[in-house]
Amino acid sequence: MLVKDFMTRHPVMVPPTTPAAEAQQVMRENKIRHLPVVGDGKRLEGLITRERLRVSPTDLGSLNVWEITRFLANMTVKDMMLKGKDVITTAPDVTLEDAAQIMAQKKIGCLVVLEQGVVVGIITETDMLVELNHMLGGDVSGVRVTIRVPDRIGEFAKVFGAISSRGWGIYASGSVPTPKHPGYWDVVVKVRGVPKDDLVAVLEKIEDHEIVDAREC
Repeated sequence: MLVKDFMTRHPVMVPPTTPAAEAQQVMRENKIRHLPVVGDGKRLEGLITRERLRVSPTDLGSLNVWEITRFLANMTVKDMMLKGKDVITTAPDVTLEDAAQIMAQKKIGCLVVLEQGVVVGIITETDMLVELNHMLGGDVSGVRVTIRVPDRIGEFAKVFGAISSRGWGIYASGSVPTPKHPGYWDVVVKVRGVPKDDLVAVLEKIEDHEIVDAREC
């Protein structure tokens, strides 16, 4: 899974001369929170976010209502954007997990996707959450089971083998190191067309495995 497969291609963009009020309207109409600012050839010059469009009260405190109106009307995207050199970007062929790690480490809501300096897309935290939902089968009904297994080679295979031996198919799966329990992993599987009690009964027979959660969803 690469960034290019899940990014928004040809995102909405604006030039730096765009009035700030107009940029705000563009974001509102398109229901987006991040707006790349580009120059000639769609080359990145900056990034506008909803937070960037907020004017600090300290900038307006000494102005009367007419001066405030004039002040806001004269502001452009260039005055408020995060400058291009400070925008964190990625490339289309970066893996989705590497992109997610960058966003988590930097505590940012998006990555502008560049190819030879040209904006070709944008990937956001919402895109990541949508894909996580797909990976775990959140959009398909079935039985979802979380199994806690020892961190040993072959333990995942026991889970998949027990399910496939009954002729059942795994629609989705995922795994993470168990929080606050070193030496264990939590494996999530989603199986369709199987009664919950039957699936649980099969998985309970696996030695050293613990069923943490089982539900129909």
